[in-house]
Amino acid sequence: MSSTTESLSEGLARVRSLLLDPDGLVRAVAGGRRKGMQPAWRRVEMRWVDLKAGRHLQVTSYDATQAHVANHVEGDAAAAAADAVLAEPFGNWHVETTTAVHQMRVTKKLDAITHTRQRSEPVAADRGHDREKERLLPADDPVFAALGMTDAQGRIKPTRQAKYRQVEEFLRILDAAITDAMQGGRLRKATADDPLRIVDLGCGNGYLTFSAARYLGEQRGLPVRVTGVDVKEQSREHNSRVAAELGLDADFVVGTIAGADLAQPPDVVLALHACDTATDEALARAVAWDAPLVLAAPCCHHDIAAQLRSGEPPAPYASLTKDGILRERFADTLTDALRALLLRGRGYRVDVVEFVESKHTPRNTLLRAVRGGQGARGRSGDAQREYDELVAGWRIRPRLAELLDAPKTGEE
Repeated sequence: MSSTTESLSEGLARVRSLLLDPDGLVRAVAGGRRKGMQPAWRRVEMRWVDLKAGRHLQVTSYDATQAHVANHVEGDAAAAAADAVLAEPFGNWHVETTTAVHQMRVTKKLDAITHTRQRSEPVAADRGHDREKERLLPADDPVFAALGMTDAQGRIKPTRQAKYRQVEEFLRILDAAITDAMQGGRLRKATADDPLRIVDLGCGNGYLTFSAARYLGEQRGLPVRVTGVDVKEQSREHNSRVAAELGLDADFVVGTIAGADLAQPPDVVLALHACDTATDEALARAVAWDAPLVLAAPCCHHDIAAQLRSGEPPAPYASLTKDGILRERFADTLTDALRALLLRGRGYRVDVVEFVESKHTPRNTLLRAVRGGQGARGRSGDAQREYDELVAGWRIRPRLAELLDAPKTGEE
């Protein structure tokens, strides 16, 4: 594994050369966004395909609801198409070639950090035009059958397609986050005797829990042990059966997020669509554990919305909370912004990224936090000052702040 830090123009030139290699490129994905910028597309995927008219660069651009596919003949047309995508302010590039995997991240200072992993053996690129979309976990993985997501022929059920897309998007974020944290020395190297400890707070029926365990264990070869926490006994019984069926190293307990008692602190904390202040409880537990990596996808945001409804907004921002729908949307944004600031104030590098919406909730924001990550040091004071100004101006008190400030009283 090698890492390179260079200017953004140099990094993009490196990516461009990989994209325009019709024999070497397997697949490229652009996603995320740079600070203060918004790409025209949610995500773009690129690969070379062989058509009757010759080899073409296929560009698949995703908006909020569908995919748009365009094919560009090798040469000037393909180069122009690649340049158009490179000109978009994407924050991350994942480029797979026949011999290596490259991951480039654009920093807030507009530097390009590229991590390159050489393949143990070269792979062949699929140039077929009508191939099934490549997934991190294929539809025939046993996990989807165990979770009741496939039919008798091993195909994802139509009613579970949204959940399947959610799993895929989550795994891509998790994969990149774990790679980044490991390469930065923030996440320890797992061994068979001491596997990576992952806790899912509010795990429900474990769709993402099991998918993460299967992908990390089977596809990436990482020893992992999963613990799921949920208040429902039904979830514990269901998840225990699934774990046994899949042969996973996992256990599930009944309890609240605030009262979760683990034998050892976790390496990775997941909190996916925990409702309202349950997300705050999960983030507070992660901070108390000094968890190296935290991924939290908040759900509803009633707490701050209620405080905004009963309070007086600072001038001249009354119009942001006068109408109910605007107040609710603003409360969502303000809540997650304050959560990010509180985590940054405690030494985490935090990115707020887009997460595909599920059938169960329209929320599509995810907080990705790495303890002591690059850019975290020296900025905690700035984050605290910005947080203090926001809560003073809006006269609010986030639940996460109360939990983080609560005195430690020993084991719960």
